[in-house]
Amino acid sequence: MKTKLKKLSEQTIVITGASSGIGLVTARQAAKAGAKLVLAARSEAALRELTEELSQQGCEVIYVVADVSKQADVKRIAREAKQKFGSFDTWVNNAGVSMYGKVVNESVDDMRQLFETNFWGLVYGSLEATEHLRHRGGALINVGSVLSDVTAILQTMYSASKHAVKGFTDGLRTELEMEDAPISVTLIQPAAIDTPYPLNAKNYLDKVPQHAPPAYAPETVAEAILSSATSPQRNILVGGAGKLFKGMEQWTPALLDKFMEKAFAPMSKSDKADHRNRPSGLYEGAGQLQERGNYPGRTREISTYTKAKLNPTATVAIVAGTGLAVAAIVKAFSKDDGKDKVAGKGQGGEQRSNQGKRPQSASDKGSVQASPQRPDNVQDTGKGANGDGRAPRAGSAKATPDDVRGPGTDKTDSGKQPGGKS
Repeated sequence: MKTKLKKLSEQTIVITGASSGIGLVTARQAAKAGAKLVLAARSEAALRELTEELSQQGCEVIYVVADVSKQADVKRIAREAKQKFGSFDTWVNNAGVSMYGKVVNESVDDMRQLFETNFWGLVYGSLEATEHLRHRGGALINVGSVLSDVTAILQTMYSASKHAVKGFTDGLRTELEMEDAPISVTLIQPAAIDTPYPLNAKNYLDKVPQHAPPAYAPETVAEAILSSATSPQRNILVGGAGKLFKGMEQWTPALLDKFMEKAFAPMSKSDKADHRNRPSGLYEGAGQLQERGNYPGRTREISTYTKAKLNPTATVAIVAGTGLAVAAIVKAFSKDDGKDKVAGKGQGGEQRSNQGKRPQSASDKGSVQASPQRPDNVQDTGKGANGDGRAPRAGSAKATPDDVRGPGTDKTDSGKQPGGKS
């Protein structure tokens, strides 16, 4: 059965993780398109403010305070959506949390909690959406990551959870196709996106985490999500850098490993010191209606790769852009380890190397100086790094009411510089 999807102006859309980043931008764009919205997150104050904002613009919208790691909360999202609007047409599983650090230093309790949100929360949402949509048709959109195919150093457990998301989504899609259910199942795979994601992550590093370049605007992901809500898509990779990483994983895996160790890891740490007791979003709501995060470089406001993906007639742009980017990466990181040292010291006196700097491609002329890599010799106390967890779990202490955004300067839309293309 061919899946027929409605125009956005005729849809009711459920969005989890709507209080910041990708979910927030998607909600605002969907409201402008005339959709009815059901917004879910753990941060009630942020949801209430967003609901008032969109209502004033004429959007029909409700919010549901919910923790997707609890199946009862996810069932309540579906129930309240049907009670208010009679049904829903698209369900977007966007809620997610992250964790930075060497996996050997992270508590198992924190690892389990990350999977409870990123994987099981998405499973619960998918099951609720499928049960409802198989009788009337619609779209299920799961937000995975380029890390569903590639593993990012210092984000091992997050990468593992996104691998699981891809496996589940692909399996569910084929099962629904086998029974001819009228449901479109899409996996969205963003590259690095400039959102509060690093600031809300649980952190085992000695520095505040940040995205390694390049990073794209959350609007690029929102565009892919809303396109999938009206036109069936199997999967959409957001950001040409993601395509590059997938290509390296397939064709030059040893080179990718070297890039991760020499460049990606140091660039994932800012120059700002962090501490183990800073609250994170792993166990508690952290959304504060922030679209952008602490990315230090120029955010790419447009991804020509993704636009080409959504517009097949422009496929030639994908081939040309990817080829040039691969050539640049190979040139920058295929030299012998230990050679091409740059004279001079980095902060703290460490030597810097060319491999610790941001690579340049034909589509990326900007550069960001890498922070020197420091040892992550954080002792595992069993309490996690910067959150105090959820009692009575053995990995946490009571979280403080401090600003969950943590250190780092927040960037608003007005403070961002126009980005380039990728």
